[in-house]
Amino acid sequence: MTPLRLPLALALGLLPGPLAAQGPAVTAPPTPGSAPALRLPAIERGSLANGLQLQVVGLHEVPLVQAVLFIEGGARLDAERPGLATFTANLLDEGAGDRDAFQLAAELEYLGATLSTGADWNRTRVMLRAPKRTFAQAMQLLGDVVLRPRFSALDVQRQRDLRIAGIISRRDQPESVADVVFNAATFPAGHPYHRPLDGDSAAAARLDSASVRGFWESTFVPARGLLLVTGDITLTEAREMANAALGTWTTPRAGAAPLLDQVPAPARPATRVVLVDKPGAAQSVIAAGAPGVDRRSPDYPAITLMNAILGGSFSARLNDILREQKGYTYGAFSGFDWQPIPGPFAAGAAGRTDVTDSSLAIFAQEFRRIRAEPVSEAELARAKQYLVLGALGDFETMGQVAGQIAALLPFRLPLETITQDLAAIGRLGAADVQRAARQYLDPDRMTIVVVGDLQVIRPGIAALGLGPIEVRDVEGRLLSGP
Repeated sequence: MTPLRLPLALALGLLPGPLAAQGPAVTAPPTPGSAPALRLPAIERGSLANGLQLQVVGLHEVPLVQAVLFIEGGARLDAERPGLATFTANLLDEGAGDRDAFQLAAELEYLGATLSTGADWNRTRVMLRAPKRTFAQAMQLLGDVVLRPRFSALDVQRQRDLRIAGIISRRDQPESVADVVFNAATFPAGHPYHRPLDGDSAAAARLDSASVRGFWESTFVPARGLLLVTGDITLTEAREMANAALGTWTTPRAGAAPLLDQVPAPARPATRVVLVDKPGAAQSVIAAGAPGVDRRSPDYPAITLMNAILGGSFSARLNDILREQKGYTYGAFSGFDWQPIPGPFAAGAAGRTDVTDSSLAIFAQEFRRIRAEPVSEAELARAKQYLVLGALGDFETMGQVAGQIAALLPFRLPLETITQDLAAIGRLGAADVQRAARQYLDPDRMTIVVVGDLQVIRPGIAALGLGPIEVRDVEGRLLSGP
Protein backbone atom coordinates (compact mmCIF):
# COMPACT_ATOMS: atom_id res chain seq x y z
CA MET A 1 0.00 0.00 0.00
CA THR A 2 1.46 3.39 -1.01
CA PRO A 3 1.84 6.16 1.60
CA LEU A 4 -0.73 8.28 -0.24
CA ARG A 5 -3.39 5.57 0.14
CA LEU A 6 -2.65 4.87 3.82
CA PRO A 7 -4.63 7.80 5.31
CA LEU A 8 -7.66 6.87 3.19
CA ALA A 9 -7.46 3.25 4.24
CA LEU A 10 -7.24 4.29 7.89
CA ALA A 11 -10.26 6.54 7.47
CA LEU A 12 -12.32 3.79 5.89
CA GLY A 13 -11.25 1.13 8.37
CA LEU A 14 -9.88 -1.13 5.59
CA LEU A 15 -6.70 -2.23 7.31
CA PRO A 16 -6.79 -5.53 9.16
CA GLY A 17 -5.93 -6.05 12.80
CA PRO A 18 -6.02 -3.53 15.65
CA LEU A 19 -5.90 -0.52 13.32
CA ALA A 20 -9.36 -1.41 12.04
CA ALA A 21 -10.90 -1.88 15.48
CA GLN A 22 -13.79 0.44 16.14
CA GLY A 23 -14.54 2.00 19.51
CA PRO A 24 -17.99 2.77 20.90
CA ALA A 25 -20.09 5.16 18.85
CA VAL A 26 -19.95 8.78 19.97
CA THR A 27 -23.49 9.97 20.64
CA ALA A 28 -22.85 13.23 22.50
CA PRO A 29 -20.08 15.82 22.58
CA PRO A 30 -17.63 15.49 25.46
CA THR A 31 -18.22 17.62 28.53
CA PRO A 32 -15.54 20.29 28.87
CA GLY A 33 -13.48 20.11 32.01
CA SER A 34 -12.71 22.94 34.38
CA ALA A 35 -10.78 25.77 32.81
CA PRO A 36 -7.28 26.33 34.16
CA ALA A 37 -6.59 29.58 35.97
CA LEU A 38 -5.47 32.48 33.80
CA ARG A 39 -2.00 33.65 34.79
CA LEU A 40 -1.32 37.18 33.65
CA PRO A 41 2.18 38.19 32.56
CA ALA A 42 4.14 40.65 34.65
CA ILE A 43 4.40 44.22 33.36
CA GLU A 44 7.49 46.32 34.13
CA ARG A 45 7.11 50.08 33.89
CA GLY A 46 9.38 53.02 33.26
CA SER A 47 9.54 56.34 31.46
CA LEU A 48 11.84 58.64 29.50
CA ALA A 49 12.85 62.15 30.52
CA ASN A 50 10.46 63.66 27.93
CA GLY A 51 7.44 62.03 29.56
CA LEU A 52 7.04 59.02 27.26
CA GLN A 53 5.73 56.07 29.29
CA LEU A 54 7.19 52.61 28.87
CA GLN A 55 5.66 49.21 29.62
CA VAL A 56 7.59 45.98 29.04
CA VAL A 57 6.48 42.34 29.15
CA GLY A 58 9.37 39.89 28.91
CA LEU A 59 8.55 36.75 26.90
CA HIS A 60 11.83 35.00 26.25
CA GLU A 61 10.80 31.77 24.52
CA VAL A 62 11.37 33.18 21.01
CA PRO A 63 14.04 35.76 20.01
CA LEU A 64 11.50 38.28 18.68
CA VAL A 65 10.46 41.69 19.98
CA GLN A 66 7.40 43.80 19.26
CA ALA A 67 6.99 47.47 20.13
CA VAL A 68 3.77 49.44 19.77
CA LEU A 69 3.79 53.19 20.27
CA PHE A 70 0.38 54.61 21.22
CA ILE A 71 -0.28 58.36 21.06
CA GLU A 72 -3.51 59.36 22.77
CA GLY A 73 -6.02 61.37 20.76
CA GLY A 74 -6.89 59.73 17.46
CA ALA A 75 -9.94 60.48 15.37
CA ARG A 76 -11.89 62.01 18.25
CA LEU A 77 -9.71 65.07 17.58
CA ASP A 78 -10.78 65.35 13.93
CA ALA A 79 -13.55 67.86 14.74
CA GLU A 80 -14.63 69.41 11.40
CA ARG A 81 -11.94 67.51 9.49
CA PRO A 82 -13.24 63.92 9.55
CA GLY A 83 -10.67 61.38 8.49
CA LEU A 84 -7.62 63.56 9.27
CA ALA A 85 -6.21 61.37 12.07
CA THR A 86 -6.29 58.17 10.05
CA PHE A 87 -4.96 59.96 6.96
CA THR A 88 -2.03 61.39 8.93
CA ALA A 89 -1.25 58.02 10.48
CA ASN A 90 -1.27 56.29 7.09
CA LEU A 91 1.25 58.81 5.76
CA LEU A 92 3.82 58.27 8.53
CA ASP A 93 5.56 55.39 6.73
CA GLU A 94 5.34 56.98 3.26
CA GLY A 95 8.75 58.52 3.85
CA ALA A 96 10.68 59.58 6.95
CA GLY A 97 14.03 61.19 7.62
CA ASP A 98 16.27 60.80 4.56
CA ARG A 99 14.34 57.78 3.23
CA ASP A 100 11.38 57.63 0.90
CA ALA A 101 8.76 54.89 1.24
CA PHE A 102 10.73 52.43 -0.92
CA GLN A 103 14.00 52.97 0.93
CA LEU A 104 12.23 52.63 4.27
CA ALA A 105 10.58 49.36 3.20
CA ALA A 106 13.90 48.02 1.84
CA GLU A 107 15.75 48.73 5.08
CA LEU A 108 12.98 47.14 7.16
CA GLU A 109 13.13 44.05 4.99
CA TYR A 110 16.91 43.89 5.33
CA LEU A 111 16.48 43.90 9.12
CA GLY A 112 13.75 41.25 8.96
CA ALA A 113 11.36 43.78 10.49
CA THR A 114 7.80 44.88 9.82
CA LEU A 115 6.35 48.29 10.58
CA SER A 116 2.77 49.48 10.30
CA THR A 117 0.93 52.67 11.21
CA GLY A 118 -2.72 53.52 11.80
CA ALA A 119 -5.21 55.32 13.98
CA ASP A 120 -8.57 54.63 15.57
CA TRP A 121 -10.98 56.82 17.50
CA ASN A 122 -8.70 57.07 20.53
CA ARG A 123 -5.07 57.01 19.45
CA THR A 124 -2.46 56.82 16.73
CA ARG A 125 -0.47 53.58 16.61
CA VAL A 126 2.97 52.69 15.22
CA MET A 127 3.79 48.98 15.44
CA LEU A 128 7.25 47.45 14.93
CA ARG A 129 8.24 43.80 15.02
CA ALA A 130 11.79 42.51 14.53
CA PRO A 131 14.25 39.80 15.57
CA LYS A 132 16.02 40.70 18.78
CA ARG A 133 19.40 40.97 17.03
CA THR A 134 18.13 43.78 14.74
CA PHE A 135 15.55 45.36 17.01
CA ALA A 136 17.74 48.29 18.10
CA GLN A 137 18.36 49.25 14.44
CA ALA A 138 14.68 48.85 13.63
CA MET A 139 13.77 51.16 16.52
CA GLN A 140 15.77 53.90 14.84
CA LEU A 141 13.45 53.59 11.85
CA LEU A 142 10.42 53.82 14.14
CA GLY A 143 11.93 57.00 15.60
CA ASP A 144 12.27 58.51 12.13
CA VAL A 145 8.66 57.64 11.27
CA VAL A 146 7.35 59.31 14.43
CA LEU A 147 9.67 62.33 14.68
CA ARG A 148 10.68 63.05 11.07
CA PRO A 149 7.85 62.12 8.68
CA ARG A 150 8.08 63.73 5.25
CA PHE A 151 4.43 64.38 4.40
CA SER A 152 5.47 65.32 0.86
CA ALA A 153 2.84 66.91 -1.37
CA LEU A 154 3.21 64.07 -3.90
CA ASP A 155 2.58 61.39 -1.24
CA VAL A 156 -0.37 63.34 0.17
CA GLN A 157 -1.93 63.68 -3.28
CA ARG A 158 -1.50 59.98 -4.06
CA GLN A 159 -2.94 58.86 -0.72
CA ARG A 160 -5.78 61.38 -1.01
CA ASP A 161 -6.76 59.98 -4.41
CA LEU A 162 -6.66 56.44 -3.02
CA ARG A 163 -8.83 57.44 -0.06
CA ILE A 164 -11.44 59.13 -2.26
CA ALA A 165 -11.53 56.07 -4.51
CA GLY A 166 -11.99 53.83 -1.47
CA ILE A 167 -14.82 55.97 -0.10
CA ILE A 168 -16.58 55.93 -3.46
CA SER A 169 -16.20 52.16 -3.79
CA ARG A 170 -17.61 51.76 -0.27
CA ARG A 171 -20.97 52.94 -1.56
CA ASP A 172 -21.27 49.66 -3.50
CA GLN A 173 -20.64 47.51 -0.41
CA PRO A 174 -23.90 46.97 1.52
CA GLU A 175 -22.15 46.08 4.79
CA SER A 176 -20.08 49.27 4.67
CA VAL A 177 -23.16 51.32 3.78
CA ALA A 178 -25.04 49.83 6.73
CA ASP A 179 -22.20 50.82 9.10
CA VAL A 180 -22.07 54.39 7.80
CA VAL A 181 -25.83 54.91 7.89
CA PHE A 182 -26.25 53.23 11.29
CA ASN A 183 -23.71 55.54 12.92
CA ALA A 184 -25.10 58.62 11.16
CA ALA A 185 -28.62 57.78 12.37
CA THR A 186 -27.63 56.65 15.89
CA PHE A 187 -25.27 59.49 16.83
CA PRO A 188 -26.17 63.17 16.33
CA ALA A 189 -24.22 65.66 14.23
CA GLY A 190 -21.15 66.85 16.14
CA HIS A 191 -20.63 63.51 17.89
CA PRO A 192 -17.31 61.83 16.95
CA TYR A 193 -19.06 58.69 15.71
CA HIS A 194 -21.62 60.48 13.52
CA ARG A 195 -19.25 60.36 10.56
CA PRO A 196 -17.03 57.47 9.40
CA LEU A 197 -13.56 57.01 10.87
CA ASP A 198 -12.00 57.80 7.49
CA GLY A 199 -14.39 60.68 6.74
CA ASP A 200 -16.34 61.26 3.54
CA SER A 201 -15.35 62.22 0.01
CA ALA A 202 -15.87 65.95 0.58
CA ALA A 203 -13.62 65.96 3.66
CA ALA A 204 -11.02 63.80 1.91
CA ALA A 205 -10.81 66.25 -0.99
CA ARG A 206 -9.71 68.99 1.44
CA LEU A 207 -6.78 67.03 2.88
CA ASP A 208 -3.38 68.57 2.12
CA SER A 209 0.19 68.64 3.43
CA ALA A 210 -0.46 71.66 5.66
CA SER A 211 -3.42 70.09 7.46
CA VAL A 212 -1.60 66.79 7.91
CA ARG A 213 1.54 68.43 9.29
CA GLY A 214 -0.54 70.69 11.54
CA PHE A 215 -2.36 67.68 13.01
CA TRP A 216 0.94 65.86 13.56
CA GLU A 217 2.57 68.83 15.26
CA SER A 218 -0.34 69.51 17.61
CA THR A 219 -1.18 65.94 18.63
CA PHE A 220 2.09 63.95 18.56
CA VAL A 221 3.19 64.77 22.11
CA PRO A 222 5.52 62.51 24.14
CA ALA A 223 3.54 63.06 27.35
CA ARG A 224 0.55 61.42 25.58
CA GLY A 225 2.65 58.52 24.35
CA LEU A 226 3.11 55.01 25.67
CA LEU A 227 5.57 52.50 24.24
CA LEU A 228 4.45 48.92 24.89
CA VAL A 229 7.24 46.38 24.29
CA THR A 230 6.71 42.63 24.43
CA GLY A 231 9.04 39.73 23.64
CA ASP A 232 12.64 38.76 24.29
CA ILE A 233 13.74 41.96 25.99
CA THR A 234 14.25 43.48 29.45
CA LEU A 235 13.10 46.83 30.78
CA THR A 236 16.67 48.13 30.79
CA GLU A 237 17.23 47.15 27.17
CA ALA A 238 13.90 48.59 26.09
CA ARG A 239 14.56 51.91 27.86
CA GLU A 240 17.97 52.27 26.22
CA MET A 241 16.60 51.58 22.74
CA ALA A 242 13.58 53.82 23.27
CA ASN A 243 15.77 56.66 24.51
CA ALA A 244 18.07 56.33 21.49
CA ALA A 245 15.12 56.44 19.07
CA LEU A 246 12.63 58.75 20.80
CA GLY A 247 14.57 60.60 23.49
CA THR A 248 14.71 63.84 21.48
CA TRP A 249 10.92 63.95 21.06
CA THR A 250 9.58 67.19 22.56
CA THR A 251 6.26 68.95 23.02
CA PRO A 252 5.58 71.63 20.37
CA ARG A 253 6.03 75.26 21.44
CA ALA A 254 2.38 76.02 20.75
CA GLY A 255 1.34 73.27 23.12
CA ALA A 256 -0.80 70.23 22.44
CA ALA A 257 -4.34 70.24 21.08
CA PRO A 258 -6.81 69.63 23.92
CA LEU A 259 -8.09 66.09 24.22
CA LEU A 260 -11.78 65.35 23.74
CA ASP A 261 -12.57 63.08 26.69
CA GLN A 262 -16.34 63.45 27.06
CA VAL A 263 -19.35 64.34 24.96
CA PRO A 264 -23.02 64.51 26.00
CA ALA A 265 -24.76 61.14 25.99
CA PRO A 266 -26.79 60.76 22.76
CA ALA A 267 -30.56 60.64 22.98
CA ARG A 268 -32.36 57.32 22.54
CA PRO A 269 -35.52 58.07 20.57
CA ALA A 270 -38.30 55.54 20.02
CA THR A 271 -37.48 52.72 17.61
CA ARG A 272 -37.46 53.68 13.95
CA VAL A 273 -36.54 51.86 10.76
CA VAL A 274 -34.05 53.38 8.31
CA LEU A 275 -34.09 51.96 4.78
CA VAL A 276 -31.34 52.36 2.18
CA ASP A 277 -32.23 51.35 -1.36
CA LYS A 278 -30.05 48.80 -3.15
CA PRO A 279 -32.12 47.91 -6.24
CA GLY A 280 -31.87 44.29 -7.32
CA ALA A 281 -29.92 43.21 -4.23
CA ALA A 282 -30.08 39.47 -3.52
CA GLN A 283 -29.42 40.11 0.17
CA SER A 284 -30.45 42.63 2.79
CA VAL A 285 -27.98 43.85 5.42
CA ILE A 286 -29.49 44.51 8.86
CA ALA A 287 -27.96 46.59 11.64
CA ALA A 288 -29.98 47.29 14.79
CA GLY A 289 -28.89 48.98 17.97
CA ALA A 290 -28.47 52.11 20.07
CA PRO A 291 -25.81 54.14 21.91
CA GLY A 292 -23.89 51.82 24.21
CA VAL A 293 -22.35 51.73 27.67
CA ASP A 294 -19.14 52.87 29.36
CA ARG A 295 -16.57 50.08 29.62
CA ARG A 296 -15.89 51.13 33.20
CA SER A 297 -19.47 50.34 34.22
CA PRO A 298 -19.67 47.96 37.20
CA ASP A 299 -22.16 46.00 35.08
CA TYR A 300 -19.53 45.19 32.43
CA PRO A 301 -19.33 41.47 33.44
CA ALA A 302 -23.14 41.05 33.38
CA ILE A 303 -23.44 42.90 30.06
CA THR A 304 -20.67 40.75 28.53
CA LEU A 305 -22.29 37.51 29.70
CA MET A 306 -25.71 38.64 28.48
CA ASN A 307 -24.34 39.48 25.05
CA ALA A 308 -22.47 36.18 24.79
CA ILE A 309 -25.84 34.44 25.12
CA LEU A 310 -27.68 36.81 22.81
CA GLY A 311 -25.30 37.19 19.87
CA GLY A 312 -21.68 37.37 20.97
CA SER A 313 -20.66 33.80 20.11
CA PHE A 314 -21.28 31.23 17.38
CA SER A 315 -23.67 29.23 19.57
CA ALA A 316 -25.55 32.36 20.70
CA ARG A 317 -29.28 32.69 20.14
CA LEU A 318 -29.23 35.01 17.13
CA ASN A 319 -26.77 32.92 15.14
CA ASP A 320 -28.36 29.64 16.17
CA ILE A 321 -31.84 30.68 15.06
CA LEU A 322 -31.05 32.73 11.96
CA ARG A 323 -28.26 30.51 10.62
CA GLU A 324 -28.59 27.01 12.06
CA GLN A 325 -32.35 26.68 12.39
CA LYS A 326 -33.70 28.94 9.65
CA GLY A 327 -30.87 29.13 7.14
CA TYR A 328 -31.54 32.82 6.53
CA THR A 329 -27.92 33.97 6.84
CA TYR A 330 -24.33 32.79 7.08
CA GLY A 331 -24.00 34.52 10.43
CA ALA A 332 -25.70 36.85 12.92
CA PHE A 333 -24.05 38.75 15.76
CA SER A 334 -24.42 41.32 18.49
CA GLY A 335 -21.90 43.28 20.48
CA PHE A 336 -20.98 46.41 22.40
CA ASP A 337 -18.29 48.68 20.98
CA TRP A 338 -16.29 49.51 24.07
CA GLN A 339 -14.73 52.98 23.73
CA PRO A 340 -13.84 55.74 26.25
CA ILE A 341 -16.58 57.76 24.56
CA PRO A 342 -19.07 54.87 24.54
CA GLY A 343 -19.67 53.32 21.14
CA PRO A 344 -22.91 51.61 20.09
CA PHE A 345 -24.56 48.33 20.86
CA ALA A 346 -25.27 46.74 17.49
CA ALA A 347 -26.74 43.48 16.24
CA GLY A 348 -26.87 42.47 12.62
CA ALA A 349 -26.81 39.97 9.80
CA ALA A 350 -26.80 39.77 6.01
CA GLY A 351 -29.56 37.49 4.71
CA ARG A 352 -31.71 36.67 1.71
CA THR A 353 -33.95 39.44 0.45
CA ASP A 354 -37.08 37.30 0.62
CA VAL A 355 -36.70 36.74 4.39
CA THR A 356 -35.74 40.28 5.40
CA ASP A 357 -38.97 40.86 7.34
CA SER A 358 -38.79 37.42 8.95
CA SER A 359 -35.21 38.08 10.06
CA LEU A 360 -36.18 41.44 11.56
CA ALA A 361 -39.01 39.76 13.44
CA ILE A 362 -36.55 37.28 14.96
CA PHE A 363 -34.19 40.08 16.06
CA ALA A 364 -37.08 41.87 17.77
CA GLN A 365 -38.29 38.61 19.32
CA GLU A 366 -34.88 37.75 20.77
CA PHE A 367 -34.31 41.25 22.13
CA ARG A 368 -37.55 40.91 24.05
CA ARG A 369 -37.12 37.25 25.07
CA ILE A 370 -33.79 37.75 26.85
CA ARG A 371 -35.43 40.56 28.86
CA ALA A 372 -38.63 38.66 29.65
CA GLU A 373 -37.38 35.12 30.42
CA PRO A 374 -34.47 33.86 32.55
CA VAL A 375 -31.83 32.13 30.42
CA SER A 376 -31.40 28.39 30.90
CA GLU A 377 -28.64 26.93 33.07
CA ALA A 378 -27.18 25.25 29.97
CA GLU A 379 -26.93 28.56 28.12
CA LEU A 380 -25.45 30.23 31.18
CA ALA A 381 -22.77 27.55 31.62
CA ARG A 382 -21.90 27.50 27.91
CA ALA A 383 -21.50 31.28 27.74
CA LYS A 384 -19.28 31.32 30.82
CA GLN A 385 -17.08 28.59 29.36
CA TYR A 386 -16.87 30.49 26.08
CA LEU A 387 -15.69 33.67 27.79
CA VAL A 388 -13.25 32.00 30.18
CA LEU A 389 -11.66 29.65 27.63
CA GLY A 390 -11.51 32.45 25.08
CA ALA A 391 -9.56 34.59 27.53
CA LEU A 392 -7.02 31.81 28.01
CA GLY A 393 -6.31 31.83 24.29
CA ASP A 394 -5.70 35.57 24.26
CA PHE A 395 -2.25 35.36 25.87
CA GLU A 396 -0.41 32.84 23.69
CA THR A 397 1.81 35.16 21.64
CA MET A 398 3.59 38.45 22.26
CA GLY A 399 1.17 40.13 19.83
CA GLN A 400 -1.83 38.81 21.76
CA VAL A 401 -0.38 39.92 25.08
CA ALA A 402 0.20 43.40 23.67
CA GLY A 403 -3.35 43.43 22.29
CA GLN A 404 -4.90 42.62 25.66
CA ILE A 405 -2.90 45.31 27.44
CA ALA A 406 -3.63 47.82 24.67
CA ALA A 407 -7.38 47.18 24.87
CA LEU A 408 -7.40 48.40 28.48
CA LEU A 409 -5.11 51.40 28.04
CA PRO A 410 -7.76 53.90 26.79
CA PHE A 411 -9.76 53.22 29.96
CA ARG A 412 -6.69 53.39 32.23
CA LEU A 413 -7.53 49.96 33.59
CA PRO A 414 -4.85 47.55 34.86
CA LEU A 415 -4.33 44.14 33.28
CA GLU A 416 -5.71 42.53 36.44
CA THR A 417 -9.13 43.81 35.35
CA ILE A 418 -9.37 40.79 33.04
CA THR A 419 -9.13 38.18 35.80
CA GLN A 420 -11.40 40.25 38.04
CA ASP A 421 -14.05 40.42 35.31
CA LEU A 422 -13.77 36.68 34.62
CA ALA A 423 -14.21 35.92 38.32
CA ALA A 424 -17.25 38.20 38.43
CA ILE A 425 -18.72 36.49 35.36
CA GLY A 426 -18.31 33.12 37.10
CA ARG A 427 -20.46 34.32 40.00
CA LEU A 428 -23.34 35.61 37.86
CA GLY A 429 -26.68 33.86 37.55
CA ALA A 430 -29.69 33.96 35.25
CA ALA A 431 -31.22 36.83 37.21
CA ASP A 432 -28.11 38.96 36.61
CA VAL A 433 -28.31 38.34 32.86
CA GLN A 434 -31.98 39.28 32.80
CA ARG A 435 -31.33 42.44 34.80
CA ALA A 436 -28.54 43.50 32.41
CA ALA A 437 -30.79 42.89 29.41
CA ARG A 438 -33.62 44.92 30.90
CA GLN A 439 -31.33 47.81 31.80
CA TYR A 440 -29.08 48.02 28.72
CA LEU A 441 -31.07 46.47 25.88
CA ASP A 442 -34.28 48.33 25.05
CA PRO A 443 -36.02 47.15 21.85
CA ASP A 444 -38.38 50.13 22.07
CA ARG A 445 -35.48 52.60 21.67
CA MET A 446 -33.37 51.41 18.78
CA THR A 447 -32.30 52.42 15.30
CA ILE A 448 -32.87 49.65 12.76
CA VAL A 449 -31.03 50.03 9.44
CA VAL A 450 -31.76 47.81 6.45
CA VAL A 451 -29.82 48.06 3.18
CA GLY A 452 -31.63 46.19 0.42
CA ASP A 453 -34.04 46.27 -2.50
CA LEU A 454 -36.55 48.78 -1.19
CA GLN A 455 -39.33 47.84 -3.58
CA VAL A 456 -39.21 44.22 -2.41
CA ILE A 457 -38.56 44.57 1.32
CA ARG A 458 -40.50 47.67 2.34
CA PRO A 459 -44.05 46.20 2.45
CA GLY A 460 -43.03 43.32 4.71
CA ILE A 461 -41.03 45.56 7.02
CA ALA A 462 -43.90 48.05 7.29
CA ALA A 463 -46.27 45.22 8.22
CA LEU A 464 -44.11 44.36 11.26
CA GLY A 465 -44.95 47.73 12.83
CA LEU A 466 -41.51 48.12 14.41
CA GLY A 467 -41.66 51.91 14.14
CA PRO A 468 -41.83 54.78 11.67
CA ILE A 469 -39.88 54.28 8.43
CA GLU A 470 -37.47 56.75 6.85
CA VAL A 471 -35.31 56.45 3.74
CA ARG A 472 -31.70 57.61 3.57
CA ASP A 473 -28.96 57.60 0.95
CA VAL A 474 -25.72 55.63 1.15
CA GLU A 475 -24.02 58.36 3.23
CA GLY A 476 -26.83 58.60 5.77
CA ARG A 477 -28.54 61.73 4.47
CA LEU A 478 -32.30 61.77 4.96
CA LEU A 479 -34.30 61.44 1.74
CA SER A 480 -37.80 60.90 3.11
CA GLY A 481 -39.42 59.96 6.37
CA PRO A 482 -42.07 60.70 8.94
